[in-house]
Amino acid sequence: MATLDDFFPYPAYRPHQQEMLATVARVAREGGIGMIDAPTGSGKSSVIASLLSEANGRKIVVAVRTKSQLTTFIRELELIRKKQPGLRYAYLIGKRQMCPAVGEGDTYRVCEGLKSFSAALLRDRAKAGSLIPAKDRVIEEQLRRQDPEHPLLCPYFIKSRVFVDSGEGLRMVPSASLRTRAEQVSKQRIPPDKLHEFCGGLCPYEVMMQAARDADVLLLNFHHLFNDDIRDQLYQSLSIEPEQTFLLVDEAHNCGDTVEAIQSVIIARATMDQAMNELGRMRGRTPGVDALINLCPRVMNFMDSLSRSFKEEDWFDPQNFERFVLNGTLYSRVDEIVDDLLRVDEAHREAQIQAGDFKESAIERLTEFFYRIMRAKDDPAFLTVYRKRDGEVSLQVRSIDPSSTLRDIASFHACAVFISGTLSPLESYRRLYFEDLPVTTLSLPNSFPTENRRLFCAEDITSAYSMRRDREHTELVDGYIRAFARLPGNLAVYFPSYDLMHRFTGDLPSRLNGKEVFIEPPSAAEADAALKRFVSLPSAGKEGIIFGVCGGKWSEGLDYRGDQLSGAFVFGLPLAPFNDVRKMVIQYFRNKFGPEGEFISYTLPAVNRVLQALGRVLRTPEDRGVLVIGESRFLEKGVRPGLPQWMTDEMEVCTFPAFRSEVQKWR
Repeated sequence: MATLDDFFPYPAYRPHQQEMLATVARVAREGGIGMIDAPTGSGKSSVIASLLSEANGRKIVVAVRTKSQLTTFIRELELIRKKQPGLRYAYLIGKRQMCPAVGEGDTYRVCEGLKSFSAALLRDRAKAGSLIPAKDRVIEEQLRRQDPEHPLLCPYFIKSRVFVDSGEGLRMVPSASLRTRAEQVSKQRIPPDKLHEFCGGLCPYEVMMQAARDADVLLLNFHHLFNDDIRDQLYQSLSIEPEQTFLLVDEAHNCGDTVEAIQSVIIARATMDQAMNELGRMRGRTPGVDALINLCPRVMNFMDSLSRSFKEEDWFDPQNFERFVLNGTLYSRVDEIVDDLLRVDEAHREAQIQAGDFKESAIERLTEFFYRIMRAKDDPAFLTVYRKRDGEVSLQVRSIDPSSTLRDIASFHACAVFISGTLSPLESYRRLYFEDLPVTTLSLPNSFPTENRRLFCAEDITSAYSMRRDREHTELVDGYIRAFARLPGNLAVYFPSYDLMHRFTGDLPSRLNGKEVFIEPPSAAEADAALKRFVSLPSAGKEGIIFGVCGGKWSEGLDYRGDQLSGAFVFGLPLAPFNDVRKMVIQYFRNKFGPEGEFISYTLPAVNRVLQALGRVLRTPEDRGVLVIGESRFLEKGVRPGLPQWMTDEMEVCTFPAFRSEVQKWR
């Protein structure tokens, strides 16, 4: 029988790591749900060794949110493979990153459409006796002649398939070259940025799908797991039986936001205009189209009625929406509209595919919107909201409670383990995600040397709205930032919002205390380029300071190691805007959890963004750094419980003169 020692790849355990791995092993052995809150440096990724020691032939699915987390687990599995050479793993990140033929439109649809057309042509040629599509001259000519802007055939898929005579007719199967590549990729380390090159003209996604069928461990991104349609299709394609599968979810503090984003839908006036155009082109060919065309102006009139509101965001009653929209139409209930939309959407999608158009249609979005409206009438976990921007109104059905999805996913796997460095307080996350389900929980202390860090909390500054226009207070915050900027090394300053960031950085010079200044840009490409320059400065004997936003491009999911980041200053508490919609969300969770509902739904996400930003600094036991919370509310009983125990124990409360004096001593 396998033991943890057979898979644990290190010569010794870190402090408290053995307790964590034993807890995970027990959850795997007994079944159920586990939640682990373990600070950076606890060795969280090694819980995969615990799951492997208990697997006994069962597959392990690991869900990660970012490519850096994927890389961490690949590195861990490579170390384990030195002890277990037969270990196989595969990864499936988003198709957009894996597909070499990606173009305009939804990548998944483009892929399925191209595969469908390609497979049809391949079968026709196979009937004519051409069993190796990649060598068929007719197919080669079709590929040469197709419009590169709107292709209908995928050369990578075509090279991945051959036909064999099964005795009951011709059957399309993976080519020998694809099977060979899949065998190789499951046994050797191929980083995501090298996958295209490694596959050599074969479809990288197909190679990984083939490798995943026999893999002991399958690494997925969050959307593969939390999108019900994608997960169900993927599990079916790979013959994965959830009840015989261990699930591990990394960065679990992001689960709720991911589920809510997947299950929310928004429509704007442009959506309705496009929907009418798409429906108009189907007139006379698809039953029910005329009734839907007549419905669209009613939806736009409802939007117009909301445009007179002075609020930028507010709730609208789905019952009122139903009465308004149904009046004067052939429909008597929303579910009748949904039935017609589903049927028309299917016909429209088929026509799109035939035309080589794989973009999401307005009809499809409208169908999803009315389906969610139907849900929102009876389920308070879905809020109907309108937003007004520059006079234009959009309608949204917003998912606000991830527990139903997370409970289902966790329950139908043999075991489910959720890990993060910021699941604090753990009991609050347990209630938010799993309600009353039994959960094994474990919180670990910070194992890094205390002498390598200082943690300050300023009691004389706050991002509370009442102080944002106070001139003296603004000068005090600016003083804190400039005193912080005198610390040695690369530094980061984070704000609750882009508005506040621009307010404090608008007059900054290009260099501050000799450090090159970087301000988070709106473009992801520009942000990536600036960040690469920032982290490269120490190796050139230079220093920089970045100004970003909590929850932004530079504050989460990044691994600043060594001297790449030596300090972080977070100004304020990044709470969501406290409007009527937010009040409804808070009331929903108060009804569900009592007084703690406001903390769980409103304060906890803000505290977590702060913890994520501060957590960029100390990534290894050797790292040294200064952490600063520039917000007096962290000293109050309504916010302080959101901090992990090690932070409340070590936090030094300060005013500006004391802070300025103390940071001068840090070297």
